[in-house]
Amino acid sequence: MKAFAILLSAGLLPLAALAAEPDAARFQLERSGDHFVRLDRQTGAMSLCTEKDGALVCRMAADERAAYEDELDRLADRVSALEKNTAARPALPTDAEIDRSIGIMERMMRSFMGIVREFRAEGEANPLPQRS
Repeated sequence: MKAFAILLSAGLLPLAALAAEPDAARFQLERSGDHFVRLDRQTGAMSLCTEKDGALVCRMAADERAAYEDELDRLADRVSALEKNTAARPALPTDAEIDRSIGIMERMMRSFMGIVREFRAEGEANPLPQRS
């Protein structure tokens, strides 16, 4: 069993390494003066990147930033509207709603018990033949 676990983990280790690596073909970098433009081929998003201390620091392009901010504002408005609707609605049902629900359940149970009584009466009137 121990050998199986070692063999299984050795077989899955390369798969985990592949999953952890970012897709090299996903991004495309192009130099534009003193900065880079990074294109995400999967989503189409573009970022402006500059080199600082040997690392690339990327920021969203201005038009994408505006679209991002618009989306955040739209979502914030939606959350506010949902919160207002939730606050306006009573948290617990009223007594009338509870009485109506109980009445519906009571009628359903009476109908169900009536069906059970009918099946019992049919079973007593027409007993099954003994098979022993």
